[in-house]
Amino acid sequence: MKSNITALLFTLLVFSINSRAQSKPNANLEEAKKTIAESNAIHFKLYLKNDGSIMKLYTDDACLLQPNAPALCGYEQVSKFFKDAYNAGGVRDGKIITLNIYGEGNEYVTEEGLWQIFDGTGKMLDDGKYLAIWKKTKDGWKMFRDMPSSNHPPK
Repeated sequence: MKSNITALLFTLLVFSINSRAQSKPNANLEEAKKTIAESNAIHFKLYLKNDGSIMKLYTDDACLLQPNAPALCGYEQVSKFFKDAYNAGGVRDGKIITLNIYGEGNEYVTEEGLWQIFDGTGKMLDDGKYLAIWKKTKDGWKMFRDMPSSNHPPK
């Protein structure tokens, strides 16, 4: 009887420690999620400035992996993409909706989500899905790879 009580107490202790460990949020992952939400909230505001400030969301070695186009990598190419897109007109607002964030949050996390872009009157121009890889840098979490794709066939 004494050994059954000891075994029961030991099992309860292990279960208690294990459940606390599982319920404790990963601080690195929570930091990444917070930064991603903040970055997504200001993404289009920075884009509309058309002054390169959007690049503060990206690593210096970031790559845009647009459909039907070669990868654009590095500060110069990514910055030029946003400047050219702005100057082409059309997109004047957008929404980024995070669906999931995967990873431990130690060095990289992957974000999965949906996007929408609008013209100056609020008319939706396009929508789609994306995967983004975020990298923890000395300056915090930055987008390292950005891969959007439209839900519609190319025009």
